[in-house]
Amino acid sequence: MINSKNKILIISPHTDDAELGAGGFISQLIDKKKSVLWVVFSSARESVPDGIPKDILSYEFKKVVKSLKLKKENYILFDYSVRRLNEKRQEILEILVKIKKEFNPDMVIGPSLNDYHQDHQVVATEMVRAFKTSTSIISYELPWNNLKFENQMFVKLEKKHIESKIKMLNIYKSQISKNKIYFSEDFIWGHATSRGTQISTKYAEAFEIIRFIV
Repeated sequence: MINSKNKILIISPHTDDAELGAGGFISQLIDKKKSVLWVVFSSARESVPDGIPKDILSYEFKKVVKSLKLKKENYILFDYSVRRLNEKRQEILEILVKIKKEFNPDMVIGPSLNDYHQDHQVVATEMVRAFKTSTSIISYELPWNNLKFENQMFVKLEKKHIESKIKMLNIYKSQISKNKIYFSEDFIWGHATSRGTQISTKYAEAFEIIRFIV
């Protein structure tokens, strides 16, 4: 079913969210020459510590997409304030509706409705509002933000896809320096192996299905 999806919209509340939740799948989709549009709503300038350039996360995200050989037309990076996306809910919806009309994706990959980060909740809800009648929608997993996660869909991944995910995340030097355990290679390999074990394969990522159209 996924092979029939050729235009993929990746939605990320902040830089690094989609890489953490779906980096292996993103790598696989690019390997398969899918048409990708990646939208990020906040580069979290307000969260950057003193002494570090406020645009560091924008810079790191652009390095990520460049490492994947994506072009400028493959991503849109907004600069909304972190933890304030609720104030821009209607704007976010209008952006997504515009993308629906212009890009017309076959599948949308975004945050979970069960994600308890306030910005992620806003983006997940507006994602569903924008695409619920027209497009397959799946949600990636961020275990540190989820009290529950309905792992209804698994994507089998090869070792090279997990290596690609690690390469993406290693670009975020500003985040690794904060000792976030979920950026560690041990966590990434372990989680991919755990999800793989659930479907008798070596590596996988899990997703919730909001709507799937075949």
